[in-house]
Amino acid sequence: MKKLLFAIAVVSTALFVSCKGSSSGSPEAVLSQFFDAMSKKDMAKVKELCTPESAQMLGFMEMGMKDGGKTNEMEKYDKSKVDFGTPVINGDNAKVPVKDKKSGSTINFPMKKVNGQWKVAFDKTSVMEMGMETMKDKNINLTDSISKGLDELKNIDADTLKKEMQNALDTAKKEMK
Repeated sequence: MKKLLFAIAVVSTALFVSCKGSSSGSPEAVLSQFFDAMSKKDMAKVKELCTPESAQMLGFMEMGMKDGGKTNEMEKYDKSKVDFGTPVINGDNAKVPVKDKKSGSTINFPMKKVNGQWKVAFDKTSVMEMGMETMKDKNINLTDSISKGLDELKNIDADTLKKEMQNALDTAKKEMK
């Protein structure tokens, strides 16, 4: 009888742990944890939740925070201001729609499975894809935007342009050190 009770306890515990593990490892659960960590500026936790390829982008974000970057930048990760949609899973990739309650705009956050665990893909390519999707949703034509920017550059005198470019290079050098 003791062996039967022990076996039931072991099986019950295993079932409870496996059920709990599968829900906490879902794409939307991982993204929710990512939003919590971002809103708290807990970059160690953010890094745990992201793919290895995300390290460079996260490093840039971390530098920006240390240098007193925009504090309101992290407000967009406030879960009370967004709704998480149902993830679209395609093998080891997923996209989780996140809708901003105020603007109504939706961004699809890419997720990837790494060693059997869902991770947020916050690398350059994924962030660029999110931006391109957003531009497409807002009917922003990239070619038109570039043309407009080039037209504006034509109206800037060469000395001002040179000075601004030198300032940008100096800032970039400081960031790299």
